[in-house]
Amino acid sequence: MAMSSISQLIRFAAAIALSSCIPTRAQETWPPQTQIVPPERAGSSQSAPDGDNENPQLPARLQRQIINFPSHEAPGTIIIDTANTFLYYILGNGKAIRYGIGVGREGFTWSGVKSVARKAEWPDWYPPAQMIVRQPYLPRMVAGGPGNPLGARAIYIGGTDYRIHGTNDPTSIGKYASSGCIRLINDDVIDLYNRVTLGAKVIVLSM
Repeated sequence: MAMSSISQLIRFAAAIALSSCIPTRAQETWPPQTQIVPPERAGSSQSAPDGDNENPQLPARLQRQIINFPSHEAPGTIIIDTANTFLYYILGNGKAIRYGIGVGREGFTWSGVKSVARKAEWPDWYPPAQMIVRQPYLPRMVAGGPGNPLGARAIYIGGTDYRIHGTNDPTSIGKYASSGCIRLINDDVIDLYNRVTLGAKVIVLSM
Protein backbone atom coordinates (compact mmCIF):
# COMPACT_ATOMS: atom_id res chain seq x y z
CA MET A 1 0.00 0.00 0.00
CA ALA A 2 1.34 3.46 -0.91
CA MET A 3 2.51 5.72 1.92
CA SER A 4 -0.10 8.33 0.99
CA SER A 5 -2.91 5.78 1.40
CA ILE A 6 -1.55 4.68 4.79
CA SER A 7 -1.42 8.31 5.92
CA GLN A 8 -5.02 8.85 4.86
CA LEU A 9 -6.16 5.78 6.84
CA ILE A 10 -4.31 6.98 9.95
CA ARG A 11 -5.89 10.43 9.70
CA PHE A 12 -9.35 8.91 9.21
CA ALA A 13 -8.99 6.66 12.28
CA ALA A 14 -7.83 9.59 14.39
CA ALA A 15 -10.79 11.70 13.30
CA ILE A 16 -13.27 8.96 14.18
CA ALA A 17 -11.69 8.60 17.61
CA LEU A 18 -12.03 12.32 18.34
CA SER A 19 -15.69 12.98 17.58
CA SER A 20 -18.45 13.56 15.13
CA CYS A 21 -19.53 16.96 16.40
CA ILE A 22 -18.46 20.56 16.06
CA PRO A 23 -19.42 23.75 17.91
CA THR A 24 -21.84 26.09 16.17
CA ARG A 25 -22.52 28.75 18.79
CA ALA A 26 -20.65 31.07 21.07
CA GLN A 27 -20.46 30.01 24.69
CA GLU A 28 -23.61 30.66 26.68
CA THR A 29 -24.14 31.00 30.40
CA TRP A 30 -26.17 28.65 32.55
CA PRO A 31 -28.93 29.66 34.98
CA PRO A 32 -27.51 30.86 38.32
CA GLN A 33 -30.44 29.31 40.19
CA THR A 34 -29.21 25.83 39.32
CA GLN A 35 -27.36 24.44 42.33
CA ILE A 36 -24.70 21.84 41.56
CA VAL A 37 -23.23 19.82 44.40
CA PRO A 38 -19.54 19.16 43.62
CA PRO A 39 -18.85 15.43 43.21
CA GLU A 40 -16.70 15.26 46.34
CA ARG A 41 -19.62 16.64 48.40
CA ALA A 42 -22.46 14.91 46.56
CA GLY A 43 -22.92 12.32 49.26
CA SER A 44 -22.35 8.61 49.33
CA SER A 45 -23.12 6.63 46.21
CA GLN A 46 -25.72 3.90 46.21
CA SER A 47 -26.39 0.87 44.10
CA ALA A 48 -26.68 1.35 40.36
CA PRO A 49 -30.27 1.72 39.05
CA ASP A 50 -30.19 -1.49 37.08
CA GLY A 51 -28.24 -3.69 39.44
CA ASP A 52 -24.77 -4.89 38.56
CA ASN A 53 -23.65 -2.72 35.66
CA GLU A 54 -19.98 -2.27 36.52
CA ASN A 55 -17.78 -1.97 33.49
CA PRO A 56 -14.22 -3.16 34.17
CA GLN A 57 -12.92 -0.67 31.61
CA LEU A 58 -14.13 2.32 33.66
CA PRO A 59 -12.67 3.55 36.96
CA ALA A 60 -15.01 3.54 39.96
CA ARG A 61 -15.81 7.26 39.82
CA LEU A 62 -17.10 6.95 36.24
CA GLN A 63 -19.37 3.97 36.87
CA ARG A 64 -23.11 4.60 36.59
CA GLN A 65 -24.60 5.05 40.07
CA ILE A 66 -27.36 6.73 42.03
CA ILE A 67 -26.09 9.54 44.25
CA ASN A 68 -27.45 12.14 46.64
CA PHE A 69 -27.88 15.25 44.49
CA PRO A 70 -29.96 18.16 45.81
CA SER A 71 -31.31 20.18 42.87
CA HIS A 72 -34.20 22.52 42.09
CA GLU A 73 -34.49 21.04 38.59
CA ALA A 74 -37.46 18.85 37.67
CA PRO A 75 -37.09 15.07 37.45
CA GLY A 76 -35.97 14.07 33.97
CA THR A 77 -33.60 17.03 33.59
CA ILE A 78 -30.09 16.32 32.30
CA ILE A 79 -27.21 18.29 33.81
CA ILE A 80 -23.80 17.98 32.18
CA ASP A 81 -20.85 18.85 34.42
CA THR A 82 -18.20 19.39 31.78
CA ALA A 83 -15.35 20.18 34.17
CA ASN A 84 -15.75 16.92 36.10
CA THR A 85 -16.88 14.74 33.15
CA PHE A 86 -20.19 13.74 34.73
CA LEU A 87 -23.75 13.67 33.41
CA TYR A 88 -26.57 13.78 35.97
CA TYR A 89 -30.09 12.56 35.27
CA ILE A 90 -32.35 14.09 37.92
CA LEU A 91 -34.60 11.58 39.67
CA GLY A 92 -36.12 13.95 42.23
CA ASN A 93 -36.22 13.73 46.02
CA GLY A 94 -32.56 14.74 46.19
CA LYS A 95 -31.35 11.89 43.98
CA ALA A 96 -29.76 11.62 40.55
CA ILE A 97 -28.14 9.02 38.36
CA ARG A 98 -24.54 9.96 37.66
CA TYR A 99 -22.83 8.76 34.49
CA GLY A 100 -19.19 9.14 33.50
CA ILE A 101 -18.82 10.94 30.18
CA GLY A 102 -16.30 12.17 27.63
CA VAL A 103 -16.54 15.86 26.70
CA GLY A 104 -15.16 18.41 24.27
CA ARG A 105 -11.43 18.96 24.04
CA GLU A 106 -9.86 22.38 24.54
CA GLY A 107 -11.56 24.94 22.32
CA PHE A 108 -14.62 22.74 21.77
CA THR A 109 -16.42 22.96 25.11
CA TRP A 110 -19.66 24.91 25.35
CA SER A 111 -22.43 25.69 27.80
CA GLY A 112 -26.10 26.60 27.70
CA VAL A 113 -29.66 25.46 28.36
CA LYS A 114 -31.26 23.41 25.60
CA SER A 115 -33.72 20.55 25.24
CA VAL A 116 -33.85 17.06 23.75
CA ALA A 117 -35.05 17.37 20.15
CA ARG A 118 -34.71 13.82 18.84
CA LYS A 119 -33.63 10.32 19.78
CA ALA A 120 -32.24 7.57 17.55
CA GLU A 121 -31.17 3.95 17.95
CA TRP A 122 -27.95 2.94 16.17
CA PRO A 123 -27.89 6.28 14.32
CA ASP A 124 -26.11 6.97 11.05
CA TRP A 125 -23.29 9.49 11.26
CA TYR A 126 -23.14 12.41 8.85
CA PRO A 127 -20.03 14.51 9.59
CA PRO A 128 -21.04 18.20 9.81
CA ALA A 129 -19.97 20.46 6.96
CA GLN A 130 -17.49 22.38 9.10
CA MET A 131 -15.76 19.15 10.11
CA ILE A 132 -15.47 18.08 6.48
CA VAL A 133 -13.88 21.45 5.65
CA ARG A 134 -11.24 20.75 8.31
CA GLN A 135 -10.88 17.07 7.48
CA PRO A 136 -11.91 16.55 3.83
CA TYR A 137 -10.84 12.89 3.84
CA LEU A 138 -13.73 11.94 6.16
CA PRO A 139 -16.59 9.85 4.77
CA ARG A 140 -19.82 11.69 4.04
CA MET A 141 -21.84 9.07 5.90
CA VAL A 142 -21.22 6.08 8.15
CA ALA A 143 -24.15 3.70 8.57
CA GLY A 144 -25.35 2.89 12.08
CA GLY A 145 -23.89 -0.17 13.72
CA PRO A 146 -21.07 -1.36 15.97
CA GLY A 147 -18.45 0.50 13.94
CA ASN A 148 -20.28 3.83 13.97
CA PRO A 149 -18.67 6.59 16.10
CA LEU A 150 -22.09 7.53 17.56
CA GLY A 151 -22.42 4.12 19.17
CA ALA A 152 -25.69 2.46 20.16
CA ARG A 153 -27.87 5.52 20.77
CA ALA A 154 -27.95 9.26 20.11
CA ILE A 155 -29.89 11.96 21.95
CA TYR A 156 -29.95 15.11 19.83
CA ILE A 157 -29.70 18.47 21.59
CA GLY A 158 -32.03 21.00 19.97
CA GLY A 159 -30.62 24.15 18.39
CA THR A 160 -27.13 22.67 18.07
CA ASP A 161 -25.17 20.08 16.10
CA TYR A 162 -24.36 18.31 19.36
CA ARG A 163 -25.51 14.92 20.59
CA ILE A 164 -25.30 12.83 23.70
CA HIS A 165 -24.24 9.54 22.19
CA GLY A 166 -22.55 6.21 22.72
CA THR A 167 -18.99 5.25 22.02
CA ASN A 168 -17.18 2.06 21.18
CA ASP A 169 -14.07 3.39 22.95
CA PRO A 170 -14.52 3.24 26.76
CA THR A 171 -11.02 4.68 27.22
CA SER A 172 -12.35 8.07 26.04
CA ILE A 173 -14.73 8.35 29.02
CA GLY A 174 -13.49 10.83 31.59
CA LYS A 175 -11.42 12.64 28.97
CA TYR A 176 -11.65 15.87 26.99
CA ALA A 177 -11.55 14.32 23.55
CA SER A 178 -14.60 15.21 21.45
CA SER A 179 -15.51 18.15 19.25
CA GLY A 180 -18.37 19.16 21.53
CA CYS A 181 -20.60 16.10 21.79
CA ILE A 182 -21.10 14.21 25.04
CA ARG A 183 -20.23 10.53 24.93
CA LEU A 184 -21.05 7.61 27.23
CA ILE A 185 -20.25 3.93 27.02
CA ASN A 186 -22.91 2.10 25.05
CA ASP A 187 -24.48 0.43 28.11
CA ASP A 188 -24.88 3.81 29.79
CA VAL A 189 -26.23 5.65 26.77
CA ILE A 190 -28.84 2.92 26.30
CA ASP A 191 -29.86 3.31 29.95
CA LEU A 192 -30.09 7.10 29.60
CA TYR A 193 -31.91 6.84 26.25
CA ASN A 194 -34.60 4.68 27.84
CA ARG A 195 -35.19 7.26 30.57
CA VAL A 196 -35.01 10.61 28.81
CA THR A 197 -38.06 12.08 27.06
CA LEU A 198 -38.36 14.40 24.09
CA GLY A 199 -38.35 18.01 25.21
CA ALA A 200 -36.40 17.22 28.39
CA LYS A 201 -34.25 20.10 29.65
CA VAL A 202 -30.50 19.80 29.07
CA ILE A 203 -28.20 22.05 31.10
CA VAL A 204 -24.56 22.14 30.03
CA LEU A 205 -22.35 23.82 32.60
CA SER A 206 -19.29 25.84 31.69
CA MET A 207 -15.80 24.78 32.68
